[in-house]
Amino acid sequence: MTDGELFDELDFDADGMLSRHELHQVAALLGWHWPQAPIFALLDFLTIRIPLDKEAFVSCMAQIGRDPDGVYGQVLRQGPLTAELSGLVRPRVISAVNPWTGKGGLPHPDQGPVRDVAAAAGVSGRLEDIQDHHVSGEYATAVAELGIPQLTVCADEAALLIIDPQRSFTSGEWMRSLGPDGDREAMPIRRAFDSCARLLQAVYPRAEVMFTRCPFPPESYGWDDRLEGIIDPGQLYFIKPGNNAFVPATNGYREWMEALIKRGIKVLVMGGCTLNSCVRVSALETRLRFRGHELSIVVDLSLCGARASNYAGSALFGGVSSVETAIREMSSAGIMVAEQVVWL
Repeated sequence: MTDGELFDELDFDADGMLSRHELHQVAALLGWHWPQAPIFALLDFLTIRIPLDKEAFVSCMAQIGRDPDGVYGQVLRQGPLTAELSGLVRPRVISAVNPWTGKGGLPHPDQGPVRDVAAAAGVSGRLEDIQDHHVSGEYATAVAELGIPQLTVCADEAALLIIDPQRSFTSGEWMRSLGPDGDREAMPIRRAFDSCARLLQAVYPRAEVMFTRCPFPPESYGWDDRLEGIIDPGQLYFIKPGNNAFVPATNGYREWMEALIKRGIKVLVMGGCTLNSCVRVSALETRLRFRGHELSIVVDLSLCGARASNYAGSALFGGVSSVETAIREMSSAGIMVAEQVVWL
């Protein structure tokens, strides 16, 4: 099948334009699954704002064929995100107050996180119906011992990045890949997405918010149902096929971070899934790449989830859990790990 014939097959109403709605409709009719997941993600990304005409479609497909990185190469720069980032220079007034010092802003990342053991009180309750009491108690104890604080940020000085809040992790392909215990294993992620939904209802209209998405089969690619009615249908995002938000290099994440810093944003709050994998890797890499800037990287545990078994102690991590290990690694790297972030 030629690229032109593929376009004709996707162009359901034969009007010479491929809309996002058509893409989703025809992908379902054709039974697109894992083999088509990368191209589906790309086409969804390219058609967020306006439909794609046949000439542009064929040109993009030809570019993919020439690029060693294929759908994760330079073709991503043809999407609406590049144009949006080029104009992302709105100045903002920085006026947040540090609740511990009374001065503006959060502590500089090199000063280390502020400790507040009382902030761990609600952690165990969020896990009691997910794990047995012993495991949830271990996690709460670890949070208390690490001195995980509650932080306060001002929406004018902070940006929010939610990693992969997709239905795949709560009811789709990823969850089903975990086997018979998949529904139980996904419970902490569902809880995290509940928290993300509540936060977005409060800050989405007034703060800088972005998302990443993993390429999944069409029925698992969309936003989790908890967020579907909150996130704007035209919301841009970064395609992230692995654990690192910086990969592929053409997805726009680095440019977004640079634009935020130019605007005077001082705090990046991160949440999503999974805490011990994509959130951890992306937070560590962001901290490493922008270490020389006055930028605090904050991971909000209330917005993060991992599979339930990762909250249990493991011999692989010296008897502690994968989640606790991730928290310790991020804290040691100068990332502020918060029990919850309050937005002013």
